[in-house]
Amino acid sequence: MPVKNIVIGQGVSSEMYARSKELRREMTSAETILWKELKANKLNGLHFRRQQIIDRFIVDFYCHQHELVVEVDGGIHDLQKEHDAERETYLIARGFRILRFRNEEVENNLQGVLRKILSECKTT
Repeated sequence: MPVKNIVIGQGVSSEMYARSKELRREMTSAETILWKELKANKLNGLHFRRQQIIDRFIVDFYCHQHELVVEVDGGIHDLQKEHDAERETYLIARGFRILRFRNEEVENNLQGVLRKILSECKTT
């Protein structure tokens, strides 16, 4: 499987870097719940990063090994559908796969969310 280098050599503005750090400090409750299950390679040894910068976008969670972006969408995403669609189109064109979950799904069906993530990783 070819490896995409999204971190080393990637031009990241100081504003974008600061924003990703801010988002890590201010995760939503659903993001926090999911991160507890993804951090430290807890999910089947898969390594995830949170609030990962990919070009001009910041994604909630990213598994480099499987080129998988995991997004947790709250109410704000209802107001930014055009931005989300643009970002998704761009990332898919670059070869990334995207899984989206609503906050409620993470909060009420965490095991189902984790199963979907694992299943997606098994397809590569």
